Amino acid sequence: MPKKPAAQLLLLTGVELIVFLDSSVTNLAMPDIATALTLSVATLVWVSSAYQVTFGGFQLGAGRSTDRLGRRLMFRTGLAVFTAASLLAGLAGNGTELIAARAVQGIGAAILIPAELALLTAVFTEPEAYRRAFGVWSAMGAVGAATGVAVGGVIVSGLGWRWVFLVNVPIGVLGLLASGPLLPPDGIDLRAVRRRELDLPGMVTGTASLLLLVYVATKGAEGSLDAPHRMLAGLAVLLGVAFVVVERRARTPVLPFRIFRVRNITGSVLANFLVGAAHVPVFVFLSLYFQEVHGYSAAASGLAVLPLALAAIPVARLVLPRVLKAAGPRVVLAGGTALLTVALLLLSRIPAHADYVTDFLPAALVFAVALPACFVGSTLPAMRAAGPAETGVVSGVVNTAQRLGAGLGVAVLAAVANSRASHHRGGSPADALNAGFHSAFLGAAGLAALGVVVALLAVGPLPEPDAAAEGGTGDVPAGNPGPRPATTGPADDAAPTAG
Repeated sequence: MPKKPAAQLLLLTGVELIVFLDSSVTNLAMPDIATALTLSVATLVWVSSAYQVTFGGFQLGAGRSTDRLGRRLMFRTGLAVFTAASLLAGLAGNGTELIAARAVQGIGAAILIPAELALLTAVFTEPEAYRRAFGVWSAMGAVGAATGVAVGGVIVSGLGWRWVFLVNVPIGVLGLLASGPLLPPDGIDLRAVRRRELDLPGMVTGTASLLLLVYVATKGAEGSLDAPHRMLAGLAVLLGVAFVVVERRARTPVLPFRIFRVRNITGSVLANFLVGAAHVPVFVFLSLYFQEVHGYSAAASGLAVLPLALAAIPVARLVLPRVLKAAGPRVVLAGGTALLTVALLLLSRIPAHADYVTDFLPAALVFAVALPACFVGSTLPAMRAAGPAETGVVSGVVNTAQRLGAGLGVAVLAAVANSRASHHRGGSPADALNAGFHSAFLGAAGLAALGVVVALLAVGPLPEPDAAAEGGTGDVPAGNPGPRPATTGPADDAAPTAG
């Protein structure tokens, strides 16, 4: 791969890694943060939750803005916001400042991710490069999801809790300096973009509904869904209805519902929801399993799940591009969700006094193979089916689906685990907790198995790629050609071919 594409890929996927690391990297810093800023437990929870809520809530509007205002502009805007918020979080003098900075960090991440995926689709149009790019992208997502706790422990132990946030600053500054010469120009005259093209009423109602949904799901994961939170859930539904009404009347809607007539977009959205609901709770429950059942420290618990990240890298970098070329993303998604189901079933049988090597590691390695396959298999069909001026909004919808799935998955499966543990009879408290985790893993396995069904029934053939239509140089005007229809015929699961 030539030097510039390699540098572009490093920039785009490196940002992916940092954004997803920040979803969990603060976990081991929590005790130090609480001591330094004298925070209550209830306040401390929002150091993490504020990021999750805004990250999940703002992606839809950010995705449409990417299509209207330009991929590179939105990428650099998101990175600038994320970097500045990281600096403010690292310098925060009290809990309010830290939580506000974390919320702004989440907004920056929400702007970044749709722009990043849109740029990957626009820059890497040659089939082999496209498959390699998405292989690396899936590796970074898997590594970020699996290593946040371990990385946070290292940073906190060596540098202190503030560097959990400050470490993003030099990386963000380098990314901003590199993004100018590396990323293709947008070719959009911003002076010609009119306010109605951004559909501000749709952004307000849609974002508010998503923010409330993610917030309620986050509170549900904490086991605190009381009457006010249920009222907020009802308000989220009402705002969602208002959003639908607004979108049906808008000339340039933030979410054109016609995209869901494209099989691969709808299939990818469903698959991402299920993948998020099945895999994100695993990291939560494994951390609790090692700490509460085995008595590991928080740092040791983080290191225990590190093999998931280490094994995912060669799989995503070396194996996935070959499988994509030979069989296509539908087979990759079906295989990934099937392997995820197997891994979760293995975890649902892990004993309370398990041996790490013989009882846990086999399930972890299967999980490590499954996760990047699920990521790329659930995302690539939608990105290929999106019209060249709608890659941002499709990316935003796909990522929003996974964030919502993750929040609801944690909330529902945590309730399942708590119910099973509280009704467990006999044995020690550790046995009761382990029984609860068994039920949660079984529930997650059921969700992953539904992902297999979605892969086989709801994901179809890839559209034939067209390098000119994809905007290989990135200078695509902000038109609205609509998504390309999926092709039919013998190339059902064929990998992309040069157009």
